[in-house]
Amino acid sequence: MKENILDVLMYLFENYMDDDTQLEQDPETLKVELSAAGFPHTEINKAFAWLEDLGERQELLTDRPAYESRAMRIFTQHEEDKMDLQCRGFLLFLEQVGVLDIASRELVIDRSMALDTEEMSLEQLKWVILMVLFNQPGQEANFAWMEDLVYDESPRVMH
Repeated sequence: MKENILDVLMYLFENYMDDDTQLEQDPETLKVELSAAGFPHTEINKAFAWLEDLGERQELLTDRPAYESRAMRIFTQHEEDKMDLQCRGFLLFLEQVGVLDIASRELVIDRSMALDTEEMSLEQLKWVILMVLFNQPGQEANFAWMEDLVYDESPRVMH
């Protein structure tokens, strides 16, 4: 089984997202359960470190005032190598329709770059966005919209 951090995170999210108190209170039990589910210990530990970093970065965002900008985001070469045009375009779309603000977009990019994958697919990016929005206060409607998008199997037309 060749599992990566994102696979572990997706499993955690799908199975424990309604019970984040368990995620916070008993990580060792969760690690045992993940190991029993077939995930390698190294990937489990990386996933928990990824989640811890996400929490720390979200706390930093809450300490800063919200800001608006008309500046254009320029991606680094490393970001472009990892996130193709479709992924970058999707981030721009979400920002334009108000699902992501500037700070949450940067958090999505940061967390995407922290994954140990060479390239991100659009589906993987959607999961990262969902995880970033999950614990952000005031983002419940945006989270619900993304959740519908991620779990909806039918093709969707975006206007």
